[in-house]
Amino acid sequence: MDLTQLEVFRAIAQEGSVTAAAARLHRVPSNISTRLRQLEDELGVALFNREKLRLHITDAGRTLQDYAGRILALTEEARERVSGQHPTGIFTLGAIESTAAVRLPPLIARYHQAWPEVELDLSTGPSGEMTEGLLAGRFSAVFIDGPPKHPQLEGVPAFAEEMVLISSLNHPAVSCAADINGATIYAFRANCSYRRLFENWFAVDNAAPGKIFEMESYHGIVACVSAGAGLAMIPKSMLQSMPGRDSVLAWPLAEARGHLHIWLVWRKGNRPANLEAMIALMDTGKQR
Repeated sequence: MDLTQLEVFRAIAQEGSVTAAAARLHRVPSNISTRLRQLEDELGVALFNREKLRLHITDAGRTLQDYAGRILALTEEARERVSGQHPTGIFTLGAIESTAAVRLPPLIARYHQAWPEVELDLSTGPSGEMTEGLLAGRFSAVFIDGPPKHPQLEGVPAFAEEMVLISSLNHPAVSCAADINGATIYAFRANCSYRRLFENWFAVDNAAPGKIFEMESYHGIVACVSAGAGLAMIPKSMLQSMPGRDSVLAWPLAEARGHLHIWLVWRKGNRPANLEAMIALMDTGKQR
């Protein structure tokens, strides 16, 4: 199993066909098919199920896809470390939605001005999903609430953040979780760290939420809360940037429980030139 086979396999897995993978890698389809067959013969398993012109990845293929991503990412890291090249090429970043919407635009603008040859590829999602993507090699770095807890990760604080509880305008004052014990709340999916913070806030006060409705956007959450359908916990900076900010009340969490930091996180020992440039810009911004 060599790097070329892994590159071919990854291209097929991402494109879904030999023809598309061949076009992407600038090779003839017969060469791609041969490389895939050799890899399957070597491993003794089928990596794809064939259906006419389409290929559907098998469970074994999904397992290999994870390893292939990490191996190829480490290979690229080695090339960059040895060559000592300046920031260039694709820089894959992940970020939780609120950070991407509010905190990153000015940083990304400064990065593009400093390093226009770098192509920033930004994806957003819950913190758990971003961490999984980083460990799987899909991202070079991610912005999540930190510090990182996984032993293979390290990072630096990037932005100070404050979480606030939001309610409808006619809701009674909220000073602690016990004040809203059993209340309906709105939150993102279970792998969202902000949701875990919300649930832990209840637990500390020996309280518990009632029905938890999972939402896909902050705008949807604010709309439901403003209508009096429940409560939510969101970043204060996100709320301040939204058109509906005046339709809800924001309550700070007692004892500074809502204060946290967003971290820029990467795999330990993996700081390519693109990432180093991002860290340097963040340090410059803090000194202003």
